[in-house]
Amino acid sequence: MTAADTIAAKALSQQNHQIELADVFRLYGQSYCHSRPLPFSHIKVMRAIENCRTAALGGHVDTCSHCGFERISYNSCRNRHCPKCQAMAKANWLENRKAELLSVGYFHTVFTIPHELNPITLCNKKVIFDILFDSVAQTLRQFAADPKHKLGGKLGFTAILHTWDQRLLDHFHLHCVIPGGVISDDNTRWVNARDNFLFSVKALSIVFRGKFIDTLENAYRNDELIFPGKTETFAKPQHFKKLVDQLYKKGWVVYSKKPFASPEQVLDYLGRYTHRVAISNHRIKSIANGKVSFTYRDRSDDNKTKLMTLGVPEFIRRFLLHVLPQSYKKIRHFGFLASRCKKKYLAQIQTILNTKQKPSEPVKMDARTMFLHLTGVDLNKCPHCKHGTMCVSVQLPRMQTNKFPVTKLDSS
Repeated sequence: MTAADTIAAKALSQQNHQIELADVFRLYGQSYCHSRPLPFSHIKVMRAIENCRTAALGGHVDTCSHCGFERISYNSCRNRHCPKCQAMAKANWLENRKAELLSVGYFHTVFTIPHELNPITLCNKKVIFDILFDSVAQTLRQFAADPKHKLGGKLGFTAILHTWDQRLLDHFHLHCVIPGGVISDDNTRWVNARDNFLFSVKALSIVFRGKFIDTLENAYRNDELIFPGKTETFAKPQHFKKLVDQLYKKGWVVYSKKPFASPEQVLDYLGRYTHRVAISNHRIKSIANGKVSFTYRDRSDDNKTKLMTLGVPEFIRRFLLHVLPQSYKKIRHFGFLASRCKKKYLAQIQTILNTKQKPSEPVKMDARTMFLHLTGVDLNKCPHCKHGTMCVSVQLPRMQTNKFPVTKLDSS
């Protein structure tokens, strides 16, 4: 860290300034990238977050038609790992989910990969994440279709991938939001689940474990996995078999909450999980002396909020653990909620349930309309005179930046 960086960090801590993840990258990003080879995907995320809503990305000047007041607005990076760029994306996504809610109970079930798989997962994110989604989907479909589990039909659910815990460590799991019931195979009946019970989590855990490991072994036999660095030992069949044996001996964690009280609570829940990033800006409390302090909830101590301090390199390393493969879909819909068939199935289910609400086309709003919808603040009205209309008068071009000139690895 340079002397200028030290002064800047002290200034941040002394000002009434909400410390942001972007500040960490502005102060330390270049030195971090120079000190180690990084995949281009990581560099791209760091640059995007650093430049978000700054002159580097360009913007525009709004001018009031009545009083001439001017306001500069800089463009957002829209990177899905950026803490500042998720509110609008989340709002649009939730708006489009409203018409899909059913007047039934909803369950929240979480499927977690054992930590013994973490090193291999970090080197094979796309392959392992695909196995996780597929194994969970197959498990839930099997339980829903089997009459002995009190349903016997087609289930629908939304699965959301999370890769972190509160300390920013790798913790790979799927959050599943599941309507409490199924549509019969002949599409004529809706079969409600029990009010406070969907499936046995112990039984789910055993079946999920078997399906995941079976698919993992197939990926190994088909040479779909790579084993660089510290994972090299698992490339040897005897060591991979030993890992598989350990995984079969473990009890895999499947957790289920009681149903939500109302469909509206489902949306509230989804809003907290769908577009969450590894750490939000409000959790970062200080940057000083080459260290970052942030809050976390300690699940081992009654969810108490505590403060953790990490050296900057370790903080950045932990954050970058959660960069997803390019274009990877971390939110997926299955069964009667799958994109290719949900319109047909939801219409049938709404009819069966005698619900007047019909599935609608996705709602499209521009940024200003959505901001008004969310906050009640009209960005088109002049904040100075309260009478005029703010109109774009000047477009501000992007600024060229040559930060982070580093040795790059290919993205995985």
